[in-house]
Amino acid sequence: MNKNNSIIAVYPTHTAAEAAVTELQQSGFDMKKLSIVGRDYHADEHVIGYYNAGDRMKMWGKTGAFWGGLWGLLFGSAFFWVPGLGPLLVAGPMVSWIVGALEGAIVVGGLSAVGAGLYSIGIPKDSVMKYETAIKADKFVLVAHGSEDEIAHAKEILTRTTPESLEHHK
Repeated sequence: MNKNNSIIAVYPTHTAAEAAVTELQQSGFDMKKLSIVGRDYHADEHVIGYYNAGDRMKMWGKTGAFWGGLWGLLFGSAFFWVPGLGPLLVAGPMVSWIVGALEGAIVVGGLSAVGAGLYSIGIPKDSVMKYETAIKADKFVLVAHGSEDEIAHAKEILTRTTPESLEHHK
């Protein structure tokens, strides 16, 4: 698998992003090749904590069920506090890309840890900056990666979900 072959969609709401994930799942897309990142605005709603049960993130607190649908579908999850972006919830392979960028001390001028993770898989810096801006604006960034055929299939599905933006990165 070429991890540099990705399609990235930006959604304005959690509901729209979750619907896109569900569409991909129902079409048979490999959920281990799907990531999502979004700001955790539950930090303002007294979330008591997060935990990872197997490959599923759980949270509890005032409105803990909000992210439950997504975390039940995706593999690997993390909570990051990223300067400039704030509290982020990340699920899927993107977690390891961010951790790898941090552990490898990949520093890309002007990019956050999320940006460095995307840059490390071949996403151009100007596109990464657009995705960071979307996250700052409380939008959700969905990343699907895989073979050319898998990405073509994902693009066909994601186009029907009407994302704000949809870009194929090779």
